[in-house]
Amino acid sequence: MTIDFCSVTELSGDEVSKEQVERLCHRYFWAENYCQDKDVVEVACGTGQGVAYLSEVASNIEAGDYSETILSLARKHYGAKFTFRQFDAMDMPFADNSKDVIIMFEAIYYIPDVDRFAQECRRVLRPDGKVLIATANKDLYDFNPSPYSYKYFGAVELNEFFSKNGFASKLFGYMDVSKVSLKQRVFRPLKRFAVKFNLIPGDTQGKKLFKRIFFGKLILMPVEIDGKMLDYQAPTPLDDSSPDKRHKVLYCSAIKK
Repeated sequence: MTIDFCSVTELSGDEVSKEQVERLCHRYFWAENYCQDKDVVEVACGTGQGVAYLSEVASNIEAGDYSETILSLARKHYGAKFTFRQFDAMDMPFADNSKDVIIMFEAIYYIPDVDRFAQECRRVLRPDGKVLIATANKDLYDFNPSPYSYKYFGAVELNEFFSKNGFASKLFGYMDVSKVSLKQRVFRPLKRFAVKFNLIPGDTQGKKLFKRIFFGKLILMPVEIDGKMLDYQAPTPLDDSSPDKRHKVLYCSAIKK
């Protein structure tokens, strides 16, 4: 079955929480230093909200997504400014040893065979090339998996996965759950209950009511991000030998050995 992912992807122009926009911006701000003067490809780029931002520092950037429908929105906005290709993360249309950085944000859990993705990364990356991953943290007690997902990774699993596939990884955590709003902290047990009994809708439209309850007023997902949208603070380095139960988001920088 071919999955379009439109129903589970926050597209530009969608109503989302302020936190979702902060998370969107933060992951690209984190990636910026890795992309300086590098040849970069973003896999599962969605509508390309971070492509223009990273293009300001990268030597070259290309992007693609599994969903042609989603890519059509990116192409409509950017025109011929950037190249957006439709492709599968397990079969990338790039030459051997042609890229310095491969980015995959909030999508690794949608890949049926992540080992094939890792080996594709090894093929496409030059020596010492890096894979940058951002993913929801499965080890939070109120974690809510997305429909169509295959496998989520915690800090321990990310380190083990990249190690067995020939990468050395560094892990980071972002958005400490002890520092979110009081409303969110109070409602976390309710969210856990809703997750346990499958009460949270799986699609983005159905989730809007829950977002309003947990996060308050919704805002529009930007078409592009810029450096003024968030006061960036570097993520927290993590010990990859034990599960992280403090941060909503995990980052992984994996270097090709």
